[in-house]
Amino acid sequence: MSRILYPLLFGLIGAGILVSLGVWQIQRLAWKEEVLARIEARISGAPIELPTEPDPEEHRYAPVALTGEVGADELYVLTSRKRVGAGHLVISPFTTEDGRTILLDRGFVRTDQRDEIRPTGPASIRGHINWPDDRTSSTPDNDVGGNIWFARDVAAMAEALKTEPLMVILAQSDTDLGTTPLAVDTANIPNDHLNYAITWFSLAAIWLVMTGFFITRVLKREA
Repeated sequence: MSRILYPLLFGLIGAGILVSLGVWQIQRLAWKEEVLARIEARISGAPIELPTEPDPEEHRYAPVALTGEVGADELYVLTSRKRVGAGHLVISPFTTEDGRTILLDRGFVRTDQRDEIRPTGPASIRGHINWPDDRTSSTPDNDVGGNIWFARDVAAMAEALKTEPLMVILAQSDTDLGTTPLAVDTANIPNDHLNYAITWFSLAAIWLVMTGFFITRVLKREA
């Protein structure tokens, strides 16, 4: 009996740890779904006034409707789209009717469209305030001098274009701005917790099966 006691304990403890990780991911799934529901509610809400003191917690994803003028300057953020390929996000200054100048993420252009002349001037737009979280530990530093950006760093872009450190992601415009708007939505916010939970539970089941197989072999040898 002592020959199987330690493998049995090892198997049960290991399976217990794996199951607890699966349960944790289920809890994370419920949390993430609640977060996504709040984001969806904010995205689809009525447009607000452009805040004078924007706050990332309070105003992230808030919809706005603005009338003003799109500036000619552009910053280019390297990106790619599924089934389209590599390209750039085009960031321009946008000056509102009351004289505020902010950053406008106009949307996507393919790599071969980067140097095309795009429409500027008066426009009425709808979009969402955002502080994009593009940067990771592996993201290179932006080449500001060469106008090659690897992340939408709002503060640095505002300094480069001499705007307020506030970005609106374009959803639609009454004029063609020569880009494909990539409106804010929850589709690109990862929610893989269910897959993680299934993985942990599957590993727990495999762990128990292998423990049972090992114990069975030990018992057969001792029979």
